[in-house]
Amino acid sequence: MKNLYRTAALVTFFSACEHCLGFLYRIILSRVLGSEGLGIYQVALTVFAVFITATSSGLPITLSRIIAKHRTRGNPHGEHAATTAAMLIALLFSVPATLLLFLLREPFSHIFSDPRCADLFYIMIFGLSFTSVYAIIRGCFWGNKHFLAYSLIELIEEIVMIAVGVFLLLCAGGGISDLNKAAIAVLVSYLTSFAIALFWFFRKGGKLYSPKGEFRPLLRAALPVTAMRTSSSLINSLISVVFPLRLIAAGISPSLAMSEYGVVYGMVMPILFTPSTLIGSIALVLVPELSECFYRKDRKKLSGYVEKALNATLLIAGALIPFFIVCGEDVGIFLYSNAASGRLIASCALLLLPMSITLICTSMLNSLGCERQTLYFFLAGAAAMLLCVWFLPQYLGSGALCVGMACDYTISAVCSLWLLAKKTGKLRSWKYFLRLVLALAPVVAGGLALRFALLRFLGFFPAFALTALAVAGAEILILSRMKLLDLRAVFSRFFRKKAKKAPSPIDNA
Repeated sequence: MKNLYRTAALVTFFSACEHCLGFLYRIILSRVLGSEGLGIYQVALTVFAVFITATSSGLPITLSRIIAKHRTRGNPHGEHAATTAAMLIALLFSVPATLLLFLLREPFSHIFSDPRCADLFYIMIFGLSFTSVYAIIRGCFWGNKHFLAYSLIELIEEIVMIAVGVFLLLCAGGGISDLNKAAIAVLVSYLTSFAIALFWFFRKGGKLYSPKGEFRPLLRAALPVTAMRTSSSLINSLISVVFPLRLIAAGISPSLAMSEYGVVYGMVMPILFTPSTLIGSIALVLVPELSECFYRKDRKKLSGYVEKALNATLLIAGALIPFFIVCGEDVGIFLYSNAASGRLIASCALLLLPMSITLICTSMLNSLGCERQTLYFFLAGAAAMLLCVWFLPQYLGSGALCVGMACDYTISAVCSLWLLAKKTGKLRSWKYFLRLVLALAPVVAGGLALRFALLRFLGFFPAFALTALAVAGAEILILSRMKLLDLRAVFSRFFRKKAKKAPSPIDNA
């Protein structure tokens, strides 16, 4: 378990670097392209992402699980055959899709309201097959616990996109528009990550074997995951159209309706998804371990991993909820100069709990071969969300979207926990959750009282900073005193040097 913590820390570090660089690049794009150009770029990228999701999103996690199964049975031939089958499946979907899109370019381009979006999309689509195969190689790294290669190549892809984009936008002349230059940078980054991953794959002993016998298991397991993620993209697109229309039907002006939607999806949700980086790193490291325990039928070890993952997820979400309840409005003002977004952040803070549980549970269940069940849970949650978006705007305004998300994630979280308990035995994390609630409730009450008092005597920023520091300090103190957070163990795991170190998953990279 110590090695898992260290590996998760490594993956989190690379992921955080990647997200920070991406944020800085967005600032550069907004300055060079302007708000209109950035919107055009985002629309083209979003549509392209739907095709990536449809052609390869379910295969990497399925391949990682099947590789773990073959490894536990001492079958390296099966590992190589499964990887080859996954590559062929990705190509069988992505190559015809690319050719068809070019053959139907004129009618397909009409889905874009601005013809410049189509130009960007058709630059990026050249990389569809390459990035689909790269996703398969990434799944192979995942299943073999080559986490350093997995994370490093992702970071290199981001760096290449930024370097090429900045060079083309700021230094290169010619008759190419700035929008097309940004799209070319995306394409170059996809080609680079594909080339590096392919080189690393063969250098580390990767081989292409006959895929006979692997196509059907891969497709049967990958299709539900692909369907779930593609449906998620399509549902988000549907909500972006339906929700403003329902607000308009409730008597809100069109401009205000779009503004309300922008506040929720453009300001509130990026903040609430803060835990996803840490939880995603935990899921990434745990998936191959859980798959191995599952195929070895080691129920005790499997249950232990699940409990540790759930406890860590509860701690991450629980630590952020008091901060958002107390300081959420101040966060909205500080980041966006928008008090309405801040009030929504504060009122939606509890949404972090079912959202985080859904994220970790879905990854763990997929690693246990429950892809079809997670698809059903997703569809049930999505149906509840669509009903809220359709019927509640006349009563709750933009709050209808937040209520819909709460229903969506709560249904998925409850169903996922039930299935996990069925698969691994009785879950004991509810005891940890109750202790966490008892520990953090006083922090929320004290934080709200402190913020109220400080705002009466100090300016906005000093009151915000002091309240945030007080909430963070109180959380660390109470969590450590109640033995929910062992700071000494954390520092010893990540910083203590040992004379002899057991092999870790990182060493396989």
